[in-house]
Amino acid sequence: MKRFSLFFSMFAFMLVVAVNGSYAGAPKSAEPPQSSPLSGKVMESINGGGYTYVHIEKGGKKIWVAVPEMKVAVGQEMSFQPGMTMNNFASKTFNRTFETIVFSSGVIGQQGKEAINKSAGQKQAEVSTNKTIKVKKASGPNAYTVAELYEKRNDLDKKEVVVRGLVVKVSAEIMGKNWIHLQDGSGDPSKGTNDIVVTSQELPAVGDTVTARGALSKDKDFGYGYNYPVIVEQASIKK
Repeated sequence: MKRFSLFFSMFAFMLVVAVNGSYAGAPKSAEPPQSSPLSGKVMESINGGGYTYVHIEKGGKKIWVAVPEMKVAVGQEMSFQPGMTMNNFASKTFNRTFETIVFSSGVIGQQGKEAINKSAGQKQAEVSTNKTIKVKKASGPNAYTVAELYEKRNDLDKKEVVVRGLVVKVSAEIMGKNWIHLQDGSGDPSKGTNDIVVTSQELPAVGDTVTARGALSKDKDFGYGYNYPVIVEQASIKK
């Protein structure tokens, strides 16, 4: 789940590129997300397009970090979540090119809780899954449980499937679609086979029990190390 959230954070910042800037360098100017946090003293900060661009310095090294808009004070010591590094990032908002900038999902610690999470078009909601989930399987020849979608993904690749489940999380308006997590009580949480991601133009509410009909794709790779063994795409949603 944490990996999926980070994935959406990265896509939200890619939307910033479309709105606030563009690549000024070579096509391969984006680097994979960093694995370690960034920290340093704030030298400068500027706000624009719903984001705060923070220039930090540590040990004589300086770097720009972009996070959802928040209050930052010059001289403040801050630590940021790892993120995607972009080289030669040309910002239309500020009419300047950043030689290197890291698009982080947020600040580490209490400041992160206080930050305004305004990722471009990103609206997320989720429900606690501590309770036992038990949803009756959909009917019909193309109906499967969540666990069965994982078990039979090789045979079901590129085929229409129907799955019924409880909406446990929704990330809305990301890359022109809504990303919906469904669970029905089947599958193994330790292996991640209890949760299926469905993309759709329709937007159910967290807590709804719905039936989704769409095309299954296996081993879907969105780049930057984020891939899904199973995902149901372009689904219609019925309560």
